[in-house]
Amino acid sequence: MMKQKYSIIGLLLIALTACGAKTIENKHKQQVVVAEKIEDSSVSAEHHANKDILPAYIDSYSKADSTLVCGILQDMAAQRHRLSHEELILTIARKFIGVPYVAHTLDKNDEERLVVNLHGLDCTTYVEAVTALTLCAERGKHKFSDYVHQLELIRYRGGKMSYVNRLHYFHWWLEDNVRMGFVKEINMPNPPFTAVQTLKINYMSLNAKAYDMLKNNPRRVAELKKLEDASNGTKVRYIPTALLNNNNELREVIHDGDIIAIVTNKRELDTTHLGFAVWHDDGLHLMNASSLKKNGNRVVEPTETFYQYMTSRPSNIGIRVARIK
Repeated sequence: MMKQKYSIIGLLLIALTACGAKTIENKHKQQVVVAEKIEDSSVSAEHHANKDILPAYIDSYSKADSTLVCGILQDMAAQRHRLSHEELILTIARKFIGVPYVAHTLDKNDEERLVVNLHGLDCTTYVEAVTALTLCAERGKHKFSDYVHQLELIRYRGGKMSYVNRLHYFHWWLEDNVRMGFVKEINMPNPPFTAVQTLKINYMSLNAKAYDMLKNNPRRVAELKKLEDASNGTKVRYIPTALLNNNNELREVIHDGDIIAIVTNKRELDTTHLGFAVWHDDGLHLMNASSLKKNGNRVVEPTETFYQYMTSRPSNIGIRVARIK
């Protein structure tokens, strides 16, 4: 009887021990599950924080464009410590050599949309793209949404997107981007900034029928005309074409990567073309999105000097200069 009693007690102890072990095991499993949930929550929060959120009004863009932007920004992040400001701009600008020249890429919608198109560039969208990428790279920004936001700030008056707010004339673009702190105008010393242009810019309002987003919208035309008239009479300094052959003097004033705008004597316009200054042994050259057949209708770093280019076109009377900050 005693042996049987001890056997029963032993079995009870074994059962209780097993039950306790199972309880501990269950608690451990619960802790693991909770830990996994916390980890999942943390990953989810991190993913949410890093999510590339784009504005609803962005136009359709290609995966190739977003991949290109992120690739350039990551590449520049790796090189930023060894590149000067000027070298950074030119390195980014050269990434687009060979991209086809395509005009009017911003005007394909009935209502203004934020267009991102890096596989077809004109002189303005080329300068905008390189400027936006440079500003992102120097501020340590690396996401596609960072680029899109910077592009919007550069392209529109006060960074507020609308067709009327788009900075259609170079004078508007320069004036607003100076105010936003993205660039500074270089207009001293004198010489070489010896010439003065008095603005008379009414080309868009006078030729509204030539613009898809103006021809059936008299309200937009009227709003643009008010902005044009507000700029008219403004005097701006520029370097005349005759002084563009003085390389020693120009090297002191114009740096690699400076934005160059070609001043014109064509009626109702201020400038006709944009690009980036790049110095070669034989003088100043203009890296630009070229519509010229001899350049292959693409972004080029041409072999001809900028002085040769300017003197072959009588309507080109000089240049304005801006520098990305």
